[in-house]
Amino acid sequence: MKILVIGGGGREHAVVSSLHNEGKHELYCAPGNAGIAQLATCVPIGATDIEALAEYAADQAFDLVVVTPDDPLALGLVDRLWEKGIRAFGPTAAAARIEASKAFSKNLMRKYGIPTAAFEVFDDQEKALAYLDEVGVPVVIKADGLALGKGVYICQTKEEAVQAIDEIMVQRKFGESGARVLIEEFLTGPEVSLLCFCDGETVKPMPAAQDHKRVYDYDKGPNTGGMGAFAPTPTLTPALKENVMETIVQPTVEAMKQEGCVFKGVLYCGLMLTEQGPKVLEYNARFGDPETQAILPLLTSPLSEIMLATIDGTLLQTPVTFSDEACVCIVAASGGYPGSYQKGYPIAGLEACKNSGAQVIHAGTAKQGDGFVTAGGRVLGVVRKGTDLPSAISAAYESLAFVSFEGMHARKDIGVK
Repeated sequence: MKILVIGGGGREHAVVSSLHNEGKHELYCAPGNAGIAQLATCVPIGATDIEALAEYAADQAFDLVVVTPDDPLALGLVDRLWEKGIRAFGPTAAAARIEASKAFSKNLMRKYGIPTAAFEVFDDQEKALAYLDEVGVPVVIKADGLALGKGVYICQTKEEAVQAIDEIMVQRKFGESGARVLIEEFLTGPEVSLLCFCDGETVKPMPAAQDHKRVYDYDKGPNTGGMGAFAPTPTLTPALKENVMETIVQPTVEAMKQEGCVFKGVLYCGLMLTEQGPKVLEYNARFGDPETQAILPLLTSPLSEIMLATIDGTLLQTPVTFSDEACVCIVAASGGYPGSYQKGYPIAGLEACKNSGAQVIHAGTAKQGDGFVTAGGRVLGVVRKGTDLPSAISAAYESLAFVSFEGMHARKDIGVK
């Protein structure tokens, strides 16, 4: 097939790699990145340039377009592609609201009895502050819209909560995503990411993963887009996973159908395993990053066939199988990330890293001569599999040791706890 993947980060490199491994597709990526360019033809169209992407896809008559990032999904790229007769993998704009608007998703959960933290939504700062006085701390405060995974504040003191509301609603740190704010009950317990393929009716789960959001070891420092991930996580036992499918995932898919916005694509459930049982922290309407980098290497069924099955409503009859190995992705980031950082540093050791058995996933790199230089906050991910989680962790860190660039920062505790 002739396939176009939308996006240009580590997640997209993982998706392109999985499709490339099938050995039978003509692959393109818009805009792609320096690593993806080794596997696919990169097209210089931004992921949010909806009309240009739709025109290009129609002009080139792609058999399948895979829309992976959150912004183009929320902006309706899948809808535009279908209007032009192009088969697109991913939810419509109406269904993507499950991620694009936290108020929409929380109200959906409240309406259909899906377990989540208690919450209220505000579009007025004074009312938000008054509610804060009422509920006290600790609380979780979130910008309503998309914020690159960074619009969430865990506030232990009232001062932190007041500052969070100010940054979101007054300073508009996340732009229009901060027009509304959610104040949520603070939940405790292990966090787990459960990603599922969904065709609007049938749901097939992937191995549950754990992401590491904080920039420093032992979950210290500010939140990032993700410093590493591993799958499967032993935290989500088979019994708990079955419980989540019955009480959260299947009811969510049914709720979306009832609301007139059938969900097709990848439904990502961010979960907290509380003492009262699993609860939803958030939904994403697409593959997670960096969870995808740790999940797709375990997939033993053709990804393209699964994607077509979600589109055609034939997921029930389509095999979705994973190996029983473990997989770890460790992110190497630029010094200073997620704050300001320098770009353009040469990256050494990539070939040696690959030769050690690792898959190197490019996220923020650029080609320079025969080599690569840093070009983003999260520069690359080093991915290794193992017979179990400890062996996969050990192998990943052995391979990471080959890679170096000025100011490189990686957590040393991915998967350890």
